[in-house]
Amino acid sequence: MTLTAEFLSSLGDIRREEWNRVASQDYPFLRHEFLYGLEKTDCTTAETGWQPCHLLLRQGDDLQAVMPLYLKSHSYGEYVFDWSWADAWRRSGLEYYPKLLSAIPFTPATGPRLCVRDGVDAAQTWPLVTDALAQFAAKQDISSWHLLFPEEAVSEQLLELGTHRRTATQFHWFNDGYSDFDDFLSTFASRKRKNLRRERARVAEQGLELQTLAGSDISEGDWLQFYRFYQMTYAKRSGHAGYLTRDFFLETAPSLGDQVVMVIARLSGDAVAAALYFRSDDTLYGRYWGCEREFDCLHFEACYYRGIEYCIEQGLSRFDPGAQGEHKIQRGFRPVSTWSNHWIADSRLSAAVGDFTRQEEVHSREYQRQAAELLPFKAPG
Repeated sequence: MTLTAEFLSSLGDIRREEWNRVASQDYPFLRHEFLYGLEKTDCTTAETGWQPCHLLLRQGDDLQAVMPLYLKSHSYGEYVFDWSWADAWRRSGLEYYPKLLSAIPFTPATGPRLCVRDGVDAAQTWPLVTDALAQFAAKQDISSWHLLFPEEAVSEQLLELGTHRRTATQFHWFNDGYSDFDDFLSTFASRKRKNLRRERARVAEQGLELQTLAGSDISEGDWLQFYRFYQMTYAKRSGHAGYLTRDFFLETAPSLGDQVVMVIARLSGDAVAAALYFRSDDTLYGRYWGCEREFDCLHFEACYYRGIEYCIEQGLSRFDPGAQGEHKIQRGFRPVSTWSNHWIADSRLSAAVGDFTRQEEVHSREYQRQAAELLPFKAPG
């Protein structure tokens, strides 16, 4: 099969139906509504350092494969940290930016990246993709290409194709067929179970009431409140208002329908905090949290325990609550590997990156082993 590569500077240049026919519809972050929504609401633009450069592969006029791709002028919003690499490039008299990035903006959620239409073999398509990206990088004088949070099999194949691979750790919850939250808690050691129940009781003692909404049940007023909470929390944590705009929450997120879930906390009837999730057929993705003031244990309740309850009620098999957070371990979230792959144009710097990633993987494996020993579950037997 002869495929021709095309690079799009805007998803507005391809019909939603054509993109979605190839892209995964179950994984919400690859839908045209989501990716083009980020672009239309000024979250991913050249001005924000996220210039769309999406890859299409065609056979004649027929679209065979798509992959989200961006020209990045910085490394913010990626959750795979390479600032030290940029510094090494600078010390070598080279420019690290722009770089090519295949990722879901601001979203450290493992999932498909290269999507192919029915009847096309993705594994056979990847060599064509890497060749197309290398040629594009050479023509545009681009330092590197990076693929963030791919599925394990894809990361393995790209390692075999000559990229470097980084391994990191997140903490995910897995549904072992629990009938309800108490059934899940029954797997905890006694002291750990009491601690978690105490946290949940503390939320109620403060007079807080929580409600879980999905899709069209989330009103425009709810979205406006959430955006306010999101801005306030980002400002406290990072000193800026966040990567996402007001229009993203009013236009893009609601366009995903029932793949969007919001937990709202109220005090005396007034919303004071909220957590935002996205979902697929088998996975819940915890993405954003915001509050107007601090309440004891509310973050754990809204962002973790209500998510676990939702997964049990809906029959979802996995809950990915986002990056980092060792405090998740004692709440029953298990350490899991995440991956990223990196192609470097300069041979000397590529060798240095290869040495770094091999050493990093050893440390990552040991970290996961130690983290697993801290899980709250009863000892087997």
